[in-house]
Amino acid sequence: MRRALVVLLMLTAGCAATPKVVTKPVDEMVVLLPAPDGKVGALSVTHAGHERTLGAPYATTRLQEQGKLVDGGSLTPEQVKQTFADALGAQPPRPVTFLLYFLGDSDEFTPESKQELPKILQEIAGRPAPEIVVVGHTDRVGTVAYNDALSLRRAERVRAQLVDIGIANEQMRVAGRGERAPLVPTADEVAEPRNRRVEITVR
Repeated sequence: MRRALVVLLMLTAGCAATPKVVTKPVDEMVVLLPAPDGKVGALSVTHAGHERTLGAPYATTRLQEQGKLVDGGSLTPEQVKQTFADALGAQPPRPVTFLLYFLGDSDEFTPESKQELPKILQEIAGRPAPEIVVVGHTDRVGTVAYNDALSLRRAERVRAQLVDIGIANEQMRVAGRGERAPLVPTADEVAEPRNRRVEITVR
């Protein structure tokens, strides 16, 4: 009798030591946000073999237990800000691109770009740890080799301006694309002011 009691207590103790697995019900919302320029792509959401495609700004779907994907309709921009304030606040700033234009056959800024330059530099300086890509371009006047060198000179000119405001060289990548990536496609030897530029992308 005593032996049976001891075995029973051991079994009881063994059962008590077994951890209980608590499964948290799945209930998550997915929202498709537009890009800064307002353009919207499409997002395919897959959950437990079910699929739903979101293609409108602020369209939502909910992931629920038992593999359910429930159409959540859409939210307003204000509702998104309210519901996801913490997540949105934790995001790094979105990449931004600036354009500076140059006089023909020169690494000298146009008068308009000279006026814009301080604003751009101020925006970059206000970011805590910017990563910067500076790419120079030319129009199609001149040889390919000459324009490669000129586009790099333009990019280096911008790099020098950034160094002057305290941006470290190691935070920047600089390149010259010459006449290979025009904003405005033209025939050879056509002077196009919008192609004489430097693009500054800040992440």
